[in-house]
Amino acid sequence: MTRVLEIEDLSTHIQLSRSVVQAVGNVNLHIDAGETLGLVGESGCGKSITGLSIMGLLPPGGKVVGGSIKLEGRELVGLPDAEMRKIRGNDIAMIFQDSSSSLNPTKTIGEQVAEPVLLHRGGSKKEAVDRAIEVLDLVGIPGAKERLSDYPHQLSGGLRQRVMIAIALSCDPKVLIADEPTTALDVTIQAQILKLLDDLKERFGMSILLITHDMGVVAGRADRVNVMYAGRMVEATGTKEIFSNMRHPYTQALLASIPRMDQDNTKTLFSIPGIPPDLTNPPPGCRFAPRCAYTKSDCQESEPSLSGSEDHVVACFHPVMDGPLKPEKMVTLSHGVRERAGEGETPLLEVIDLEKTFPVTSGAILKRKVGKVHAVSGVSLTVRRGEIFGLVGESGCGKSTLGRMIVGLERPDSGKVLLNGEDIFSLRGRTLAKKRRDLQMMFQDPYGSLDPRMRVAAILREPLSIQGVESAKDQEARSIALMREVGLPSKALERFPHEFSGGQRQRIGLARALTLNPKLIVADEPVSALDVSIRSQVLNLMKRLQVSHDMAYLVISHDLAVVKYLADRIGVMYLGKLVELARGDDLYSRAAHPYTQGLIDTIPLPDPEIERDKKKRVISGELPSPIAPPSGCRFRTRCPRAQEICAIEEPKLRTFGDQHYAACHFPLVEPLEEAASASGQTKI
Repeated sequence: MTRVLEIEDLSTHIQLSRSVVQAVGNVNLHIDAGETLGLVGESGCGKSITGLSIMGLLPPGGKVVGGSIKLEGRELVGLPDAEMRKIRGNDIAMIFQDSSSSLNPTKTIGEQVAEPVLLHRGGSKKEAVDRAIEVLDLVGIPGAKERLSDYPHQLSGGLRQRVMIAIALSCDPKVLIADEPTTALDVTIQAQILKLLDDLKERFGMSILLITHDMGVVAGRADRVNVMYAGRMVEATGTKEIFSNMRHPYTQALLASIPRMDQDNTKTLFSIPGIPPDLTNPPPGCRFAPRCAYTKSDCQESEPSLSGSEDHVVACFHPVMDGPLKPEKMVTLSHGVRERAGEGETPLLEVIDLEKTFPVTSGAILKRKVGKVHAVSGVSLTVRRGEIFGLVGESGCGKSTLGRMIVGLERPDSGKVLLNGEDIFSLRGRTLAKKRRDLQMMFQDPYGSLDPRMRVAAILREPLSIQGVESAKDQEARSIALMREVGLPSKALERFPHEFSGGQRQRIGLARALTLNPKLIVADEPVSALDVSIRSQVLNLMKRLQVSHDMAYLVISHDLAVVKYLADRIGVMYLGKLVELARGDDLYSRAAHPYTQGLIDTIPLPDPEIERDKKKRVISGELPSPIAPPSGCRFRTRCPRAQEICAIEEPKLRTFGDQHYAACHFPLVEPLEEAASASGQTKI
């Protein structure tokens, strides 16, 4: 095979004001023509800096201090800026992680897609615009010609990412660097984008460097995989080999940390202890040694180099030889509360026919109401004591709005939220404030939800002070105990939120939610922003604290594998409606609603054989506007089974088994009865 891109002994440093970050060190990799190479590892391991080094787009202070980067034999390191500009965007292109910040908000879509064509190919503006229409159509932008005058903020996340791909493809590059191209997207849009990349690769014969921390993504499309840790390449081999016969302990631990669809949720997830090292002062010897279960004295004395066969190299003195971590090595959870989540007793939480709309206004001064967003439309559900209830669906389906109403942060237009049989919205003033002790929320963005001006001690004591609970001395003792429970040292109480990692901030968010000993915590995307290794630590912690504090969770997420591992029962929402509800195993083995099955089919599985052989039934299109939802069944515009009745009549929830309900005219499995009320007569 012809090598299109070859990197040898690459080292990249970033100069800070008082130190130097050794971001990438002695990295070797190559990509052949028409090949997809997966580059995986935790945040901060050097994946993105490697991609930016290739592009010559390093941040201020960044510099390639050693090594070679060759594109079809031409050396790129040290190339004058003028020459590098001719290559960047023309021969090598990059899809950046965050389309919102990567697209220019002051320029139209047409201008941004046409710009690289004008720069690299010349020609007239009309020719550049014609090429822009061509590539926008190629990446699946509906009405490409009409979209040319749109600005980035007028597009959804999925369409913005397609525009980013169109810009990258506009000059037919030889190498495409995709840096976490689907991280911020829903699982359905992620599947569409990945399928698009696969199709474009086949059509144009491009080589792709796929940078990701999602092992399921590389399992389905990478030909080979390179694993990075702390700026070093630690293992490289074929995709099938990396999943079935890995050699480096870090690769083994990374794969074991991933919640799988067949995961036994009575066992804790494997988690890698500690955090990656500080690359301003990396440890001597093997950089993974402080976190490795196989460490010996020689690991701390000298650094291992890559060695092995041509097809499989690993940097480890004591490589693992037994493949993936065996399930029997994982610890069984205590079931305490989960076994007491009785089906016959009065529910802890009842949500009855909840409705919520938001006004859409026009005009800078008069703010005339021109419509309304139908965020939540007639949702009913129950959460039992000691239960974990999962709520899944795409962004914009109303999950977070429902969660905010449950904890009293939003007031519904109609419907009831009953906690222990008492409607929380019938309460006022101090009575409502006291009731809110039992309902707490864990937010998606721990950094945005923690006051940056307050130390952790003040953050934890604030709810206690507002509720008038305990003396100052007792509050201090309570704060220390909470930090111990979430696995953080008591000295961390004197630090500010910005001084912690993302996983540590999420632990602080959980500690704050626990301060008042709530009966229910609504966790809104609690691990979506975390690395796979840190995610497993937080999930284990959430399960352990649920048992020890005798409480329930309502977990909101678009990650179905996480919800499958956590939840006892799962509800599926689509455009403000609850379309299916069932126990976890029942939902995944015999989904009744086509939308639920579509969500399941799009989950990237960390298994190359299963991922490549499974039917890719991608949910087409994007979520309709909640301002004017479709008539009848709201999913009908994207449903392969839709018929005329779906546009006329809204389907009712029907029973498909014990505690299994779905609202569909043409379900995937036969219902047990024709109709089940969704409004209190049948408690779901």
